[in-house]
Amino acid sequence: MVHGPWSIDSTKMTITLENIGRRFNREWIFRGVNHTFTSGKIYAILGPNGSGKSTLLQVLNGSLGPSVGKIAYSFNGKPVDAENVYQHLSLAAPYLELIEEFTLNEMIDFHFKFKAYKPGIDKDMIIDLLALPGSKNKMIRYFSSGMKQRLKLALAFCADTPMLMLDEPTSNLDSQGVDWYLNLVQKFAQNRLTIICSNQEHEYNFSDEQLNIVDYKKDSSKA
Repeated sequence: MVHGPWSIDSTKMTITLENIGRRFNREWIFRGVNHTFTSGKIYAILGPNGSGKSTLLQVLNGSLGPSVGKIAYSFNGKPVDAENVYQHLSLAAPYLELIEEFTLNEMIDFHFKFKAYKPGIDKDMIIDLLALPGSKNKMIRYFSSGMKQRLKLALAFCADTPMLMLDEPTSNLDSQGVDWYLNLVQKFAQNRLTIICSNQEHEYNFSDEQLNIVDYKKDSSKA
């Protein structure tokens, strides 16, 4: 059954990297990345802090172009231009800011002006998922760092997009929050193309494939 334009139950997304590399000034962050990412699998991009995981994720989501190599996207077998990839993507990352002047109600409404709700989900269900029924009209600026992170994750998981990208998903979460995140993965990551950037094993130990960014730093000093 088709649920809206980007139903994750009936669509297939593919990202193909061919000899991808990225450098800043003369320094290569990574190079020689060849990989295909497809719907129905969870991928983990691993590496220590500052190694380039987030940079690779930005290349994958089309917000940053590669310095060398080719990247191709397809949706149900049809090519997708890099500038349109955002339409098929949900992203949660530490460097993405919530609008602090919005209330919780307003933030959810604003987000879902640009994304469709996952089938069976609505605003009230997201508020219940966050366990914040009394905070509908509370401004985001008064949320704790942990609650802000939960909100970022809930917005990403509950949008009906074929791709889900998560950068350090349990940052600012306590042990109960980690369990909450793992429950979201079980409920809402199925059939999607999911990519997780992490150096915390509990964030990705269920992944199907892992790429270590360190493996793509060989000969990085050469121009």
